[in-house]
Amino acid sequence: MLKYLCTFVLIFLAIFSQSQLNRAWGIEGRFKTGILLGHRPVMGHLAQHHAFAGEVSFLFRTEGQKKWHSAYKLPDLGFTLYGGTAGNEEILGYNFGVNSFISIPFIAKPKFRLNGKIAAGLGVATKQYDPISNPKNVAMSTPLNVMICFALDAKYYVKSNWVSLGIDMTHFSNGAFKVPNLGINLPFISIAYGRFLRKPQIDTLRIKKETTMPLRKLFFGATAIFSTKEVFPTGGKKYPVFALNLHARTFLKPRVGWELALDFISKQALFGYRPQIEKTQLDIFQIGVYGGYLLPLDNFHFVLGMGYYVRDKYAPDDSLYHRVGMRYYLKNGIHFNLVLKSHWAKADYVEYGIGYSFNTKK
Repeated sequence: MLKYLCTFVLIFLAIFSQSQLNRAWGIEGRFKTGILLGHRPVMGHLAQHHAFAGEVSFLFRTEGQKKWHSAYKLPDLGFTLYGGTAGNEEILGYNFGVNSFISIPFIAKPKFRLNGKIAAGLGVATKQYDPISNPKNVAMSTPLNVMICFALDAKYYVKSNWVSLGIDMTHFSNGAFKVPNLGINLPFISIAYGRFLRKPQIDTLRIKKETTMPLRKLFFGATAIFSTKEVFPTGGKKYPVFALNLHARTFLKPRVGWELALDFISKQALFGYRPQIEKTQLDIFQIGVYGGYLLPLDNFHFVLGMGYYVRDKYAPDDSLYHRVGMRYYLKNGIHFNLVLKSHWAKADYVEYGIGYSFNTKK
């Protein structure tokens, strides 16, 4: 479990480790308040009061070193230290984490930016489920978890300083590696103050938007996926998951990609669902149709999408499933997949995969 979660973060850190101190960089402090989102009725007892959190972020302004920087209006890259509550310290304790992020401006003016932020990292929960000492904690069962955050913030700049207002959704989960794992979902509002210790030297409005992204070309590919999943009762057996994803993808703009796919899934954990019913491998076989949005940064892509099961005999979960994660594409057509599959806010499993795009030139 630990090595998989660390891999999740290390890949993210490796992609954005391009930020050196000879670039424009700064530091930001952010205060956040929100609530625990009880996305299942069984979580109704957990939200006792408001959740509070604090963040310290170190950010680096890109300056056109790569062509995708200008296509995205010179985004900020960096990492964040997080600490906070989930609205019930007695049962859920405290959460701490570190994540890497990219902050992409929708609007980029000299004194104002409206940004969309994507962050992923590792989180630590100080309290977990225990059948004797903490049986009411149905949200977290492991101390180490994946931390994901999607945010929208507005920043106003005065010389080297800025102030910011933001909203975000922060998520902690172990990807159903161990149950119970309904996860923690925290919608926050926030306020922040930051300062550049080295000011940006490039005017966003004067940069030339270049890209090496092949536009309007249709790529066909396949991804082989493997994972593990535990089902109730707690402490029970861990089952393997095998899947094949056949997809077609294209890029309409340097910042916009789409993909359509067929998913063929053999989730062995379904043998543990209604165990009194005798099942075969064909009985548990699932087929889904999927559509996703791709956010390309050269060879590194963010993935966000939704699918629907067209074959799901026992339907243990919702008919809709969702993906959020990342892929890295090599020039020879091989790609690596690290994606969280979920049913709305409940994690299903983490998809580890390797694939190939058949019509990719070196």
